[in-house]
Amino acid sequence: MAERVDPETGKVSIRLFVRDGLAQNGRVTLERDQTHYLRNVMRQVAGSKVKLFNGQDGEWICTIQSITRDRTELVAVSQTQPQTQLPDVWLLFAPLKKARIDYLAQKATELGACRLQPVMTARTQVSRVNTERLVANAIEAAEQCGCLSVPEVCEPLPLPRLLDNWDRRRRMLYCDEAPGTAPALAALAAANDGPWSLLLGPEGGFDPAEREMLRSKEFVLPVSLGPRIMRADTAAVAALSLWQATRGDWR
Repeated sequence: MAERVDPETGKVSIRLFVRDGLAQNGRVTLERDQTHYLRNVMRQVAGSKVKLFNGQDGEWICTIQSITRDRTELVAVSQTQPQTQLPDVWLLFAPLKKARIDYLAQKATELGACRLQPVMTARTQVSRVNTERLVANAIEAAEQCGCLSVPEVCEPLPLPRLLDNWDRRRRMLYCDEAPGTAPALAALAAANDGPWSLLLGPEGGFDPAEREMLRSKEFVLPVSLGPRIMRADTAAVAALSLWQATRGDWR
């Protein structure tokens, strides 16, 4: 069968993230999992075209040269988009249960976070984080939504260790539920550009000692996300959207 083509635009619609470099006439090899997807799910054959991106070299249309059960060989034909850089914003979050942390990774990728950092807090209910699964969800979101980059996914860190080793040049937007905290939109609109991070707590919130520790740091900006209580994955979407609109690439 021919390559998968969008019926409205006539453009190649299969899009995959790869680790290999991409350049004119460069060769790319896909291993078993991506080959299975192309051959058995999408029914692609030699001569079919797919889009590939790697977070460094932009997006390329590539032609399948050969495809077997375990391996696909492609050659890059033409660049469709040059590489662009993600805004310098990290998402720091207390780990959630499986379906909701999957959602968080997907939406953070779509909203342009360049790093995902799980943070273990006193009230975090999840003891282990499957970072490989986070990476897979981020890649899937990037493939489906036309993103040119996939955020870096880090291993979990305890909150005190994270703060002790923090680069103070990077501001930290701390989403706090305490009464009287400044609204996030106003605080961000008055802030400076530069590297930022957004910190979201667990469902039960930060404990008093953690709140005091966070508010004692000069690089931390405590803000409120509004009068309604949000689930942690919803709060992540809200915080990233506010940051993108005021300090990011939505302006």
